[in-house]
Amino acid sequence: MILRLALGLACALVLSLPVRAAGLSGAERRMVASVDAGQDRQLALLEALVAINSGTMNLPGVEAVGRRVATEFRDLGFEVRWVPMAETGRAGHLVAVHRGDGRGRRMLLIGHLDTVFEPDSPFKGYVRSGDTVTGPGVNDMKGGVVIMVGALRAMKAAGTLKRADITVVLTGDEERVGRPVEIARRDLIAAAKVSDVALDFEGLATQDGADMGSIARRSSNSWTVRVKAKSGHSSGVFSDTAGYGAIYDLVRILDDFREQLREPNATFNVGLVLGGSDASLNAAGTGGKASGKGNIIAGEALAIGDLRTLSNAQTERLKGRMEAIVRDSLPGARASLEFTEGYPAMPPTEGSRRLLGELNAVNAALGYPVMRELDPLRRGAGDIAFVSHLVDGLVGLGAGGEGAHAPGETMDIPAMRRQTRRAALLMSRLATR
Repeated sequence: MILRLALGLACALVLSLPVRAAGLSGAERRMVASVDAGQDRQLALLEALVAINSGTMNLPGVEAVGRRVATEFRDLGFEVRWVPMAETGRAGHLVAVHRGDGRGRRMLLIGHLDTVFEPDSPFKGYVRSGDTVTGPGVNDMKGGVVIMVGALRAMKAAGTLKRADITVVLTGDEERVGRPVEIARRDLIAAAKVSDVALDFEGLATQDGADMGSIARRSSNSWTVRVKAKSGHSSGVFSDTAGYGAIYDLVRILDDFREQLREPNATFNVGLVLGGSDASLNAAGTGGKASGKGNIIAGEALAIGDLRTLSNAQTERLKGRMEAIVRDSLPGARASLEFTEGYPAMPPTEGSRRLLGELNAVNAALGYPVMRELDPLRRGAGDIAFVSHLVDGLVGLGAGGEGAHAPGETMDIPAMRRQTRRAALLMSRLATR
């Protein structure tokens, strides 16, 4: 009786697909039915993951999420290993490998286990209200992990997973990359070298209510400008002997950045400024202190900010222009510029554009609208950029929702279902050619 009920439910779910979804094969119809029937299981997994705080610096919590997710991959027939990252000050990464028949494209699935919400965050708990769930990481990116697992489970139910060559890398430090980066992303890069395509399960982007396709991510690098100058009584400011002071030179630098660095796909933000007789950052680089008086020429000033670009060549070009601006100091001052490497850029490629075309063929088969290419200015940095020079890829196969990185973060359940269907069909098709 239970078997007959299950089969009847699967048939009803398949028949509920849009009429335009006539392009689905029998296996694809079984995948869609499996996705829809497995929604409650996906949500239960999501709730379990959200219950474990995995802020990047909560190393035991990140590892606990890794252990929970590892059981899902083992159940699907993956070989799973945990890669400790003590040398980078982070918890580690989960790597899972599924060996197929070698006939299709080798896939690298990318995601992360950590969130921005550390244990002291007041944003806690998991709440469902209708088609929306709220909780830390439901969107970025525990929802993406759940979509990845749900799609693979649907492939197994339909018999297509057995053909697929897949490597999964779930990093434990995407929100705060460990140092040195060469070690922190060693395993991700190694996986990319033996893959043909990369699929990034971070959040789905939407625009004007429409799901969008992403084939590019901008870089994210940090910079610090420090200025030291001759201090003294303000009555001598601008003179040949006293000079202009540190704050005037810092203002010159920042305004020259604003006027001279503007170009398409690049942004450069100033996030913090300090100046006075003395000025210093705190150890975390999130604040600091400065002291001074109105009648004393500022002896120290500093500013921190970020630089985001669409290509690594653009990054290097803008760095050179910033360095030239900083060198042109006002009298009595000397400035220095330091860069901290964060995420490289993932520029759009024709190979990635063709991959988006394959995703849109899946959309057509499912009766979904075409996913137009997202402007990369609307997308932040991410792990796939570390391997984009090695393999073409798609970004944003994960959860849809609102408020990622902020208290009140949400995930949309219908979007989870769409994304799980898309991912299952796309990966099954990639596994055959």
